[in-house]
Amino acid sequence: MILNGVEIRDSFAEAFPMVGTRLIITADTAKWAMIAAKTVTGFATSVIGCGCEGGVEREIPESETPDGRPGVAVLFFTMDLKGLQTVVPNRIGQCVLTSPTSACYAGMEGGAKVSIGKALRYFGDGWQIAKNVDGRRIWRVPVMEGEFVCDHETGSVSGVGGGNILILGASRAETLAAAEVAVEAMQKVEGCILPFPGGIVRSGSKVGSKYKGMFASSNNAYCPTLRAQTESKLPPEVASVQEIVIDGVSFEAVSACTRAGIEALVALGRDKGVVAIDAGNYGGNLGPFHFKLREIMA
Repeated sequence: MILNGVEIRDSFAEAFPMVGTRLIITADTAKWAMIAAKTVTGFATSVIGCGCEGGVEREIPESETPDGRPGVAVLFFTMDLKGLQTVVPNRIGQCVLTSPTSACYAGMEGGAKVSIGKALRYFGDGWQIAKNVDGRRIWRVPVMEGEFVCDHETGSVSGVGGGNILILGASRAETLAAAEVAVEAMQKVEGCILPFPGGIVRSGSKVGSKYKGMFASSNNAYCPTLRAQTESKLPPEVASVQEIVIDGVSFEAVSACTRAGIEALVALGRDKGVVAIDAGNYGGNLGPFHFKLREIMA
């Protein structure tokens, strides 16, 4: 499949089941809502080393937030519910409770419950107050600035983690520029996050390593500098590869995000240095979700 000079390789991204939740963070200004959102989702690129994967889903206008203030939706994913129930209240307590003017609300209904105020209320040292608002239990926790308002808990969903595309480019500069364009398009798809820095990961990995205890290691087949020393999957004209990893609340959301990214890359075309689009997989033996590139673009 060749689209605007770009080869869509006959490959698929192999993804895994994860458990996810959404939080709505608000503040007096959009600036401070985003600061809290970026802080709470920091160091959350991969469950391998961070314990969770998280990121900003989208900005939310005042008309759509529970308290009528500017807001940001964030998503978190872990491998199991217990992990989610641990990392979410810990991160909110350290990064949202502490952030000026912030509040934190449930962004999901249904599914197993994940604590927000249920755990954080104890910071109030007995001065905290619970209120029922439209059937929701809200906590008001006193802080030096005034008070921190949060929902008692949020819901969860069975999500998908590890969707991806690989951008094979003619030069490092062109490949990064193309990846930035793809990220911009993909971030418009609701229900997905791109957890790595700026949505991009330059150090795509393979499963396992020659070294004991390493769960993942450099994906040598896609490293341009190793083309002459390993079984490379790169044609001679490719000088750089960037990966975009996708986590989403459903298979459909990740598929839509994948398509948005590929469409943006195809629009750039071969003239902008996009040689081919590939995906990372493990032979289909590890993850039950397979995002077949050519089917997505058919």
